Amino acid sequence: MLLIAGLGVFGSRKPAASLEEWTVGGRRFGAVTTWFLQAGEVYTTFTFLGLAGLAYASGVGVVYALPYLPLAYVGMYVIAPIVWRIGKDRGYLTQGDFFADRYGSRMLGTLTAVLGVVFLLPYLQLQITGLGLVVELATGSSNSGTASMIAASVLIVGFVLWSGLGGVARAAYFKDALMVIVLIVLVIAIPAHYAGGIGDITHKIADTHATKLTVADNGPFDRTWFFTSMITSLVSVMFMTMPQGWPAVLSAKDERALRHNSIWIPFYSASQAIPMIVGFTGIVVAGAASGGGSSVLLHLTNGALPDWAVGIVVTAAAACAMVPSAAIVLGMSSLVARNIVRTRTERAGLMVNHTTVVGAVAVALFLGIKRPDALANLLLLTYSGLAQMAPALLYALTGRRPLVGAIPAAAGIVAGEAVVIWLTFGNDGHAVDTNNISAGLIGLGVNVAVGLLAEGIRRIARSTAPAPEPAARAAEKAAV
Repeated sequence: MLLIAGLGVFGSRKPAASLEEWTVGGRRFGAVTTWFLQAGEVYTTFTFLGLAGLAYASGVGVVYALPYLPLAYVGMYVIAPIVWRIGKDRGYLTQGDFFADRYGSRMLGTLTAVLGVVFLLPYLQLQITGLGLVVELATGSSNSGTASMIAASVLIVGFVLWSGLGGVARAAYFKDALMVIVLIVLVIAIPAHYAGGIGDITHKIADTHATKLTVADNGPFDRTWFFTSMITSLVSVMFMTMPQGWPAVLSAKDERALRHNSIWIPFYSASQAIPMIVGFTGIVVAGAASGGGSSVLLHLTNGALPDWAVGIVVTAAAACAMVPSAAIVLGMSSLVARNIVRTRTERAGLMVNHTTVVGAVAVALFLGIKRPDALANLLLLTYSGLAQMAPALLYALTGRRPLVGAIPAAAGIVAGEAVVIWLTFGNDGHAVDTNNISAGLIGLGVNVAVGLLAEGIRRIARSTAPAPEPAARAAEKAAV
């Protein structure tokens, strides 16, 4: 963890002097740096631990996570350069800047910023909770897990405050390089140790747990869950609804870097199949999930590798928590400083920004210690909530002027978020039964319907309103 934080600090020789330098790195990053910033979202704590646990629990239902990123980047190939071009011309630093400027509404910019911060908080909690779980499983001590969460949070705050996006990029180099090495080792060592190889795992599952090799017709991970979860995640990524992804796009020095990444990141994302294979291995190993679904990967690693190799795997897992955490908290704090508090001076903006970094990490740490939750559920809540920004972003990219006005767009977002929150927590704090349809997808349907209905009412009201009288005639009438 000290190494990861050190790389983050060395991302800059001195603290960032302006919010633009801190948030988007002066808009000077080339294809390699933007690659690591964008690809960093492929591997997080959820990917490393959650996918293995979900594979263990759901079987092939977990492969919903494979198609949505390649499909999303087909859209990103077109959308990201457009957003970059507008952002460079108009000086955007955040997602909230885009909505405020394109719709000519500070209110909409503030609304989207507030929602972005709220729905990123569980994602930040997921990373910190996952890091504690990694250390706890590796050491066998719950106290070490809590201590590591506290230590990592302090280190994250330190290097983010010092270096901003540049520090996140440097740490991302280390994280992704180590991640690739660890994944190659795991996909060879774990199946070979427990079953003789990947092919043998398939045969053993077919013989003893055949239902795990099909997407079920009913149950918690049925075909409806599979399809709707994939669509929600696809929409969320394609339409750049995750606020922490905006600095990576806006920091590029040209459009070519973004298009290059949109071509190659889908190939990189295919490596997410490796944690899934580890999870499938756990199905045929007795006691693989004795510490819960998210413990499967590390439980099998402890049995298959020597202690020093387990240490390297734990380091990779810690990097998968710390680097995305840094990017998330950077996105949250920029929204607060630019679109919620709206300071008048650069110094005040940096002060608000830095205070938010400390506050956001502290809240996520507290929730991670006091109210830990399932990793997959936290991620899907974030995707479902932030996916509600997608229609408004699409409306804003349809032409020189948005397809709908600011108030209809805001009405759709609020309606969609209300549905997501109600479906997730409305039944005495528990999820409402939706027959396994993603809450985010239901929210999107309501979002679009309310937004377009409100826009229709707005246009009818404008067309039936009396035309204003010419100025001269109005003045004459007033005089009489």
